[in-house]
Amino acid sequence: MTKRYGKLIGASLGPGDPELITRRAWAALQSGARWLYPVKKAEESSYALSIVERGGIAVPPDAEALVFPMTRDAEILTRAWARAATRTVELLAEGRDLVFLVEGDASTFATFGHLARVVRELAPEVAVETIPGVSSFAAAAAASGTTLAEEDETLAVIPAAYGVDIIDQLLDEFDTLVLLKVKPLVDEVIELLEQRGLLATSCFIEKVGAPGERVVRDVASLKGEKVNYLSLMLVQNPKRVRGELRRGCRKRKDAREQEHTPA
Repeated sequence: MTKRYGKLIGASLGPGDPELITRRAWAALQSGARWLYPVKKAEESSYALSIVERGGIAVPPDAEALVFPMTRDAEILTRAWARAATRTVELLAEGRDLVFLVEGDASTFATFGHLARVVRELAPEVAVETIPGVSSFAAAAAASGTTLAEEDETLAVIPAAYGVDIIDQLLDEFDTLVLLKVKPLVDEVIELLEQRGLLATSCFIEKVGAPGERVVRDVASLKGEKVNYLSLMLVQNPKRVRGELRRGCRKRKDAREQEHTPA
């Protein structure tokens, strides 16, 4: 007899404000599916779970935490991912759907994508559903009154950990940079923005949507300050020199003729 697995659902909750939970994610949370939620250490609180709790939904008694440690040690990470995926498959084998709580958007720098891949490696027949949500940088742009991109402007989203040399290069290639997880490099980034004359068009946002949300437009004032891990910076470069854009499209006939023209 073929084993019937439940569905694995990645429910995006937005970055912190429960009012940003979509109707689709809200329905999944109340569908009777079992909840799984990420923690950094066993017995530690879960930021994703706190978003739902602030929204007024009672946490089911059988909700279960999965540990995803904050480390760059490949061996520790591999073991943790294997344990989490194995446990997820064990629960799915009971035939009940699982809802994995994801802060922000499940498709953007989230644990859910990796978990889903490993689960499918262990049990290829498992169905996976991803419920999209509001990303931290979209919410940060709204909170700070920043327009990320207009018309033909360009936008890049990168972890700040790539370093100031890469950030410096990208400032010439994109109109807006979103620097995620900026905490370890705040001082270095501020120095770069000062050198580039971009302090006035930059904004720092911490814990967007959460009770401790903070929007700082005077980013230079953050120098030497210890900021929260859940922080990002929006940097705009109005001085960027743009290349020529190719507008419109060729007629189909012209395109077909070029395809068949010998080189």
